[in-house]
Amino acid sequence: MTDDRAQFGYETVTPEEKTRRVRGVFDSVADKYDVMNDLMSVGLHRLWKRFAIGAVRPRPGQRILDLAGGTGDLARLFAAKVGASGTVVHSDINHAMLAAGRDKLIDRGLALPTVQCNAEALPFADRAFDVVSIAFGLRNVTRKDRALAEMRRVLRPGGAALVLEFSRVAEPLAPIYDWYSFNVLPRLGKLVAHDDASYRYLAESIRVHPDQAALAAMMEQAGFDKVEFHNLTAGVVAVHVGRVY
Repeated sequence: MTDDRAQFGYETVTPEEKTRRVRGVFDSVADKYDVMNDLMSVGLHRLWKRFAIGAVRPRPGQRILDLAGGTGDLARLFAAKVGASGTVVHSDINHAMLAAGRDKLIDRGLALPTVQCNAEALPFADRAFDVVSIAFGLRNVTRKDRALAEMRRVLRPGGAALVLEFSRVAEPLAPIYDWYSFNVLPRLGKLVAHDDASYRYLAESIRVHPDQAALAAMMEQAGFDKVEFHNLTAGVVAVHVGRVY
């Protein structure tokens, strides 16, 4: 694929079209996002996120940037680790998701810095953060290589980039996982969020996202000195960590 084309699920579109359509997806699902996450993963997403946080071992006083932070699950977990002496910036490109996350965090007593920004062009100085995370958001980014390079740019030496994302499931489970993804998920979306098309896009976007090894290679190409990944739930999701030395 050349730089002037992008994947929106199985469709090849212009980068501008992908950005517009992804925005429409999350505008549509923002108010039911948490409910659908619990239903789709049978609550497992909570365990996946806790594992991911543990993989980068956040410490009191650190500065953390959470990209595609959505409804604030990772930001909340990070805030508990860095404490009052640390900073967690909650960010997202989508206003509806960012607003939902900000309100949820405030309801839980957390008033975090909230920034609407594009992961491909971050409005932060070089070496500004100890950890940069993105959970279930990288596959929706139009130019993933640019986002990874930006994550690398804003990290301090000794810092870490965390990517939690759907990935390539173990081959023996692929048939049942495909059936679930393309039959159950859209029906759940229609029933709960009144939007089956967005959840059909979700299933397709997972299939065209780089697998575990390919994403690790992309992170290395973006300049990370050491990249490791951990498969969770037989590869349904993977946690990638890229270090900066």
